[in-house]
Amino acid sequence: MRFLGIGDYNSLGDMYWRLAEAGHDVRVHVEESEAHEIYAGMLHRIDDWRSQLDWIKDAGDDGIIIFETASMGESADALRRDGFHVVGGSAWSDRLERDRAFGQQVMREVGMQTAATHEFQDYAGALAFLRKNPARYVFKLSDGVSASTRNYVGEMQDGSDLVALIEMERNAQGNAAADFVLMEHLSGIEVGVGAYFDGHSFLQPACIDWEHKRFFPGDIGELTGEMGTVVSYRGSRRLFELTLAKLEPELRNARHCGYVNINTIVNDAGVWPLEFTCRFGYPGFAICDALHSEGWDRILTKMTRGGDRSIGTREGYAVGVVITVPPFPYEYGYAELSKGARIAFRERPDDGERRHLHYGEVALSQTGLITSGSLGYIMVVTGTGLDIDSAQSAAYQRVRNVVVPNMRYRNDIGDKLKRSELTALRELGYLD
Repeated sequence: MRFLGIGDYNSLGDMYWRLAEAGHDVRVHVEESEAHEIYAGMLHRIDDWRSQLDWIKDAGDDGIIIFETASMGESADALRRDGFHVVGGSAWSDRLERDRAFGQQVMREVGMQTAATHEFQDYAGALAFLRKNPARYVFKLSDGVSASTRNYVGEMQDGSDLVALIEMERNAQGNAAADFVLMEHLSGIEVGVGAYFDGHSFLQPACIDWEHKRFFPGDIGELTGEMGTVVSYRGSRRLFELTLAKLEPELRNARHCGYVNINTIVNDAGVWPLEFTCRFGYPGFAICDALHSEGWDRILTKMTRGGDRSIGTREGYAVGVVITVPPFPYEYGYAELSKGARIAFRERPDDGERRHLHYGEVALSQTGLITSGSLGYIMVVTGTGLDIDSAQSAAYQRVRNVVVPNMRYRNDIGDKLKRSELTALRELGYLD
C-alpha cells in the first residue's frame, strides 16, 4: 500500500515508521522546518505533498492520505470530493476542536450536558466578567495553535488567580488579538472516550482513557498535553453512548474520517464533556496501538473503505509513559541543552520489546538514535496487562531500560486511577 502523511511536526512518525517496517511505501510531508530532521534516516520526507497526489491516485484503493492536524480540513474535504481516501479531519470537525465555544454549542445541540462557558476576544472583557462573577474557572485558548502550557485551571474560589493570569496575558500580548474561553470548573473524574469514524459510523470498540496532563508527579506543574495515559478498549459502552454516539449524524454530514475523542468530567451529576480532539491524539495513538491486535494498515483501510466496522483489540489496559529531555515543555534552549543526545538502552530491545517503544523527536545518525526536533519529546513507552498494576509494571520496566542524558518522566501514571477512580466510575455506573 501507499501512504502519504501530511503534518506540521511529523507527530505521527511512529505510525509511519511502523507502516514502512511492515513493507508499505510511505512518504511524509513535514511543514515546519525545525521538524524536518525528525525521523531523518528513517522515513522518506518530501517537500511538496501536492506533487505526490498522482502517486497516491495510481494506487487506487491502496493509496491513503493521512492528515495529522485539525487545521487542514478544507484540503481533506476537497481531496475526498476528488475521490481520494483521506484519514484526518474536515472543515467542520476542525472548527469543533479549535473553536471551543462552537464545540460546546454542538455538544448541547446533540443532547449532552455542558458546563457554563464564556467566550472572550479581549482581556478587558474577561477581567470585568471575573470581577462581577468571582468563581473558579478554567482558562482555555481557542486558537488551536497555542501551547498547552498556556491553558490554566483556576485554583482560587474567588477567581483571583485567574485575574492575575489574564492581566499577565494582557501585558505580554499587548494589542494582539485574543480568543479564549472561561469554563466553569467541575470537580470529578477526568476520562476521555475515543473511537475511529469511517465517514458513516464509528468503528467498535471505542476506547476510554485517563490522561495525566501535568508535568510533575502528583499533578503538579504546567499542563503539557500529556505526560502519560492509561487506555482500555473494554468497558466503554455506556460512556460512548452518552457522548460520541450522539455526534454520529453530524460527523456523517461532515464526511469526517478519522479519530474523534471527547474529554469529560464524570461526577454524581453525570457526564460533562469538555472538549473535542478530531484527529489522532499524541501520545494517545501510540498507547492505543499497544492494545491493537491488527496493524495500522488494516485500521486505516477500514476507516477509508467502510464495511467492516470492528477492530481487533486486546483485553486489559495499556499504560503509556512519555520520556522527555530539557527544556520540554518549552522550546527555549533545546539546541544547547539536549538536541543531538544519544539514545541508548541498557539491554538491546528485541522485536517484542521494540513494539512498546514509540519514538517521537528522534533521528538516525551514524552512531545510532539521537534526539532531534525542537521540543525534547523523545518517546512514549508502553506496557500492557489485564489490570493496571501489571500494565504499569511492564511500562516502567521498559522505561528504566532507556538511557538519555537528563531524561525525565512521571513515575505515577495510573496510580490515582487504580487507587480510587476506577472503583468510583464503576459505582457510578459508567464502566460496563
